[in-house]
Amino acid sequence: MNGKLKKAARLLAPLVLLGVLGAALYRMRPAGATSTLPTAPVRKGEFQVIVRCRGELKARRSMQVSAPVNVAELRIVWLAPVGGMVKAGDPIVRFDPSSMQRELREKEASLKQAQAALDQTVAQARIGVEQDKLDLAAAQYQVERAKLEASKAEIVSKIKGEESRIDLGVADRKLSVQEAGVKLNEVSNEAKIASLTRVRDKALEEVELARERLRKMEIVAPIAGLVNLLRNYSQGWLNAGPFKVGDQAWPGAVIAEIPDLETLEMEGKIEEIDRGRLVVGQDVRVRIDSLPEVTFPGKLAVFSPMTEMGWEWPPTRTFRGFAKLDKSDPRLRPGMNGALDVVVSRIPNAIGIPSKALFNRRGTPIVYVASGGTFRPIAVKVLARNPDEVEIEGIPDGSRVALVEPEKEPKS
Repeated sequence: MNGKLKKAARLLAPLVLLGVLGAALYRMRPAGATSTLPTAPVRKGEFQVIVRCRGELKARRSMQVSAPVNVAELRIVWLAPVGGMVKAGDPIVRFDPSSMQRELREKEASLKQAQAALDQTVAQARIGVEQDKLDLAAAQYQVERAKLEASKAEIVSKIKGEESRIDLGVADRKLSVQEAGVKLNEVSNEAKIASLTRVRDKALEEVELARERLRKMEIVAPIAGLVNLLRNYSQGWLNAGPFKVGDQAWPGAVIAEIPDLETLEMEGKIEEIDRGRLVVGQDVRVRIDSLPEVTFPGKLAVFSPMTEMGWEWPPTRTFRGFAKLDKSDPRLRPGMNGALDVVVSRIPNAIGIPSKALFNRRGTPIVYVASGGTFRPIAVKVLARNPDEVEIEGIPDGSRVALVEPEKEPKS
């Protein structure tokens, strides 16, 4: 038994020795070998000093689509697809036109009746005018005849002359009565025609109003853009949802909104400490969270003169800056979140490294430069900082720097 133990010990002794030597070599290995640490190249070129802020896309120009006012029975029978692109003049909402069509038919029937009554009165007035002319002419003829008979008073008997003068007076009075009757008929006819004309005009206005209401049963897009259906709060806030086919809209209800995608801007929240570094017209870089691979260039268009209260909790007050994109993109939509980088200055021929590659040792900024399989700590001078990049001085271009401290290399 002892012989077997000795034999096993002799076989295990070399293995134990190799393990001890391997452990010693592992402890004596160069700290932070390049094969185990992430590195990044040192870049030389223009360094852009930026101010970064978060924000969201907003359309500078946006139009709302509202239900018509003073119209009853606004039941939606068709809606444009939500999120679809439309051109100016394309239909957005259609309401049930049956009640308006019935009302239009009733108004048109009333208009025809009023027009017929007016035409009949006008025709009767014309007949009355012609009859009055005839009666007036007859009365004038009797007056002239009576004058002729009265002129014979000197050659006929006294009694006959007196009768002629009496006949002349009667004819004059009849003529005066006839003329007064003609004027009365004229005024009466004018009053009747004016009254019926007002009735006809009112019926015509009601017909035009009904036709206008019928035209409003289809609402078209005022501008080209994206269809965004708004929420219907008629059933309460808890049951609110986007308008849909079958919903009953109320007069003046805002049903949809059409933002113009050509006017998209990035609205960013600017901290007070950065406000003094910004000027209208500075270059910006816009990055959208859902499109991280694309950078959209633009210009800082405007910013608020005073701080504005935010809706987040705890409440904050920040300035608002708006960046206008150089080119529109069909993938962009209002409300998308992203980052807004405002270029406040440019430094040519700068040495730039990732911000993760800069460390601090006893208050001195250092970087770890790869050299011969190891990393040498080198003190540097920081000239400018960005959230992702730092401009430094003290290492040559073309070097590689560690992104983690060799002494704090994470265990695999």
